[in-house]
Amino acid sequence: MKSAWPVRSALAGTAGTAALSLAYVVERKLRPRHQGPLDYDDSLVPGQIVASIMHLPHVTAKEDRDIGWALRWSYGSAFGLWHGILRRKVGEPWASAIFGGTLMTATFTLFPLLGRTPPPSKWPPDMMATCLATHAAYVGAVAAVDDRARRLGI
Repeated sequence: MKSAWPVRSALAGTAGTAALSLAYVVERKLRPRHQGPLDYDDSLVPGQIVASIMHLPHVTAKEDRDIGWALRWSYGSAFGLWHGILRRKVGEPWASAIFGGTLMTATFTLFPLLGRTPPPSKWPPDMMATCLATHAAYVGAVAAVDDRARRLGI
């Protein structure tokens, strides 16, 4: 039974979020001496941004982490819809290129604007590499799952 493309795209977004999360796990295994967050997505900053937008007072670090995880899994699925729209409008590989560009533009602008991080030009090289690699894993997984599900008639 064929599902509507938005369902397929949201599921692909969820798979992309899982790939991004797995990329962080793999990097932690490869860099066991690294202390702290691997990049700003892996830090408390996403939760702090949400807490500040929602005017939540006195949020603990654990609550920032939990809010950040909820944000990652919700926007990760929702961004899958954007890939689905692009896929329908321009096809691959352009859909994934535009999709990846959208994600990186959002990352490079929203963290400094809302999270008060330094601009990307001031990010440490390892943090920038992690950011690019994890987002590439996300984009690749979204595109692959969306394409595979479409081919299977899901």
